[in-house]
Amino acid sequence: MSPRPVSSTYRLQLTGDGTTFADAVALVDYLDALGVSHVYLSPVLSAAAGSTHGYDVVDPTTVSAALGGREGLAALAREVRSRGMGLLIDIVPNHVGVGDPRENPWWWDVLRHGRDSPYASYFDIDWDADNGCDGRIALPVLGSAADVENLTVDRTGDEPTLAYYERRFPVAPGTDTGTGAEVHARQAYRLVPWDSGLIGYRRFFTVDDLAAVRVEDPAVFDAVHTQVASWMHDDLTDGVRVDHPDGLADPTGYLRRLRELVGPDRWLVVEKILGDGEPLDPTLPVDGTTGYDALGEVGAVFLDPRGEKDLDALSRDRTGAPGDAQWLHAQERHIKSAVLQAGLAPEVRRLVRAVRRDAADATCPDEHLRDAVISVVAELPVYRSDYAPLAGMLPRILGDCARAEPALERALEVLARALARGGEATARLGQVCGAATAKAVEDCLFYRAARLVSLQEVGGHPGRFGLPVAEFHLAWSERARWWPRAMTSLSTHDTKRGEDVRARIGVLSQVPQLWAACLSEWESVAPPPDAASGLFLWQNVFGAWPRDGRVTEELRTRLHEYARKALRENGLRTTWTEVDEEFEGAVAAWLDAVCDGPVGASLTEFVASLAPHFSADSLGQKLLQLLGPGIPDVYQGTELWEDSLVDPDNRRPVDFAARRRLLEQDAPPAVDDAGTAKLAVVRSALRLRRERPASFVGGAYVPLSASGPAAAHLIGFGRGPAADDVDVVALASRHTVTLEETGWGDTTLDLPPGLWVDRLTGRRLSATVSPAEVFADLPVAVLARD
Repeated sequence: MSPRPVSSTYRLQLTGDGTTFADAVALVDYLDALGVSHVYLSPVLSAAAGSTHGYDVVDPTTVSAALGGREGLAALAREVRSRGMGLLIDIVPNHVGVGDPRENPWWWDVLRHGRDSPYASYFDIDWDADNGCDGRIALPVLGSAADVENLTVDRTGDEPTLAYYERRFPVAPGTDTGTGAEVHARQAYRLVPWDSGLIGYRRFFTVDDLAAVRVEDPAVFDAVHTQVASWMHDDLTDGVRVDHPDGLADPTGYLRRLRELVGPDRWLVVEKILGDGEPLDPTLPVDGTTGYDALGEVGAVFLDPRGEKDLDALSRDRTGAPGDAQWLHAQERHIKSAVLQAGLAPEVRRLVRAVRRDAADATCPDEHLRDAVISVVAELPVYRSDYAPLAGMLPRILGDCARAEPALERALEVLARALARGGEATARLGQVCGAATAKAVEDCLFYRAARLVSLQEVGGHPGRFGLPVAEFHLAWSERARWWPRAMTSLSTHDTKRGEDVRARIGVLSQVPQLWAACLSEWESVAPPPDAASGLFLWQNVFGAWPRDGRVTEELRTRLHEYARKALRENGLRTTWTEVDEEFEGAVAAWLDAVCDGPVGASLTEFVASLAPHFSADSLGQKLLQLLGPGIPDVYQGTELWEDSLVDPDNRRPVDFAARRRLLEQDAPPAVDDAGTAKLAVVRSALRLRRERPASFVGGAYVPLSASGPAAAHLIGFGRGPAADDVDVVALASRHTVTLEETGWGDTTLDLPPGLWVDRLTGRRLSATVSPAEVFADLPVAVLARD
C-alpha cells in the first residue's frame, strides 16, 4: 500500500501506566474530528521498566508489552486506517537502556561473556588495554573503590549473579567461586566508583544508563531495526521520526540506509538541531527536521525588539551580564570546555587515543592533544561539522585555535592529520561535539542566561532578540520551497517550556519597564536567595502562573521540582552530584512565600492585566505554525491552553475527556480560560489542511503586508496551489500592548482576489479590509476562499 499523505500530526506520549495503544485507539475519533491526518507516537519498543518516555529501549526486537505489544500496535494501525488516517513512530537508533542489565539481553550477554559475546560488536565499547581498566568494561556504579569488598554472589536465581545492593550483574560461566570481590576480578567488566571518570562504553551524552549502539555496522543496523523493518513490510506506519542522529558515527550513511529500509515515499524526519544560520544538509535523504528551527522563528517574530535594551539592563543588574550574543558566545565556550574536562572526559580521552592512532603519532603529549581537542570543540558553533554544507568550517576553526593558542599548533597539526584520514577520530569528534553542545548549551547555559528565557529553547538562538517580519517571511518561503514536508513544532516532550508559557514570557519584551518595576516591588517583599537565579525563576513562575491566581498543591509541587532541576542544571550553586540542600531549601521557601503572600496576589493582577496580549501571541504563533509551510505537529494537549515547564512536567497526563467535550460542543470561539479560541484555531487550520492539501505541502507561500500607521502589527501570509491561486490566508496581530494604545487607525490590508470567509467567526470579507474589522472578535483570522 502507498503511504497516506501527511498533512498534520498529533504527538502522543505513550506509557504503560498512562496512554497505551488501547487508549490511543479510543482517541482516534477525537483526533479525526480535530482534523489530524496522522497519529504520531513516542517510541514503542520495549523500554526499561517504568519508563516515562520510551527512549531507554532495552529490547529493539520487540514492541513494548506494557503498551499492548505488537498486537496493540497493529490494532491502532487498523483503527487509524479505517478513518483514512495514518501512523508515525519515533525510533531511537543511537542508544539502548542498560540501567538494569537484567532487562537488556544484549547487554547482559556482553557483560557475561565479554568479547566472546555475539553482541560484543553491537556496542561502542572501549576494549583497549589502556582504557583505565586493563581492557575490561568500566561500569561506574560504586559509591567508592572500597565497595568492591562489599560485593556478594547472589545464588537465588537461575544463575549466580554479582550483587551490589539491589543491583545485579552477570557472572561468566565457571567463575562464581570465592568472595564477591574475587568473582568480580574474573569478569569482563569492572565496577568502578561513579565519580572515577571511567566509563567503558560510549553513552548518550553523559547518561551512564544509556549505552550507544554501532548502527554503522550493517549487522547491528539490521538487528536494531528488526521491528522497524517489519512495520514497513506489514504497512503499519507511514513514516518515522529519528531521535538524535547526530550521536551516530555516520549520520549521513545511517540515514541513507534507513531511507532504503522505509522506502522512497514514507515520511522521514530527523531530530537535527541546527546552529544559528546552519542549513539542513540537502543531500540527506530526509523530509526535514522535527521543527525546532520553525519553533524559534515563529516565537521570535512576536517579540518586540524595542524591549531588548531594557531587558539587557535588567539582566545586567540582577546577574552582572546583559545576556546578549557576545556574552552568550563567551559563556558557551567556557562551559563547553568545563564539560569536556569533566562529564565528557572519558569520551575526550578516547577521542585523543583515536587521534593518535589515526595520525600515527607517538610523540605529541596526551595533554596537548586533549587541550587541542577541547579548544576546537569549544569553538564549534554547530552540533557537528561533517555535513556537506559545513565544509570548510572545521579547518577555519583549527586555524583560529592555532592563531589564538600558538602553543597548541603542533597538537592541532596532529589532530588535522588524523581528521584528514576520515576514520575513527573523525567519527568520534562529531559525536563528542554534539554531546558537548547539548550538555553545555541546552542543559546548562540555557538555565543560566536570564535576559528573556522564552528564547532559551532547544535549538534556540537567544542572542538574536526577535525576528524581523521580512526575515521571517523569506525563511518561511524557503521552507515552503526546499523543505515542504519538514515537521514544524511549538511544543515537544523535550521543550523547556510549553508554547503558551513561552508566548506569555515573550510579552515581557513589550513591557520591560513595567516588568522591572514589578520585580523591584515583589523582591522588596519576597527577595529570592540569589538575584540571578531569581530573575530566571521569576519569568518561569510568571509564565506558568494561573490566570485565576489559585495556587494548587499540584502547581506548588511542579514549581518546586522545576526550580530544583533548573538550579542543578545551572550548576552555579548546586548540582546533581553536589547538592546544596540549604540553598535549594531557601529557594523552595521563597517560592512558597511568593505563592502564599501578597506577591502572589500582585502577580495575579499583573497576569490579568496582560492576559489579552498573552492570548494574542499564543493564538498567533499557533496559527502561523499550523498554516505555514511544513507538516505541523500538535503536541498532546496543546489544542487548549497549557502551562507546562520542562520534562517531566511536559509529559503529564492529558485530560482528553475535557477536550472531547469542548470539541463536541463546537462553541463559538472566545478568548476564555477554557481555551475555546485555541481549540477553534487548531480545528479550523487542521481541517483546512486536510480539505485543501494542494495548498500546503508543495503549495505556494505568499507574504501579505498591511498599509498604514499600524501595518507592523499585522503578520500574515497566503497559501495556495500557486502564488496566483491563493485560497487560504492566515492573519495574526502582534505587539498588541502598543496596538491597544494606538489602535489600527486607517491601516488597511488588500486580500488576494476572491470572496473570503473567516473559519473562526464566519465573517465574510473581500478586497481591501481594515484589520480592525478582521480582528474585531479574535486576534487572529483563518480565511478560506469561498
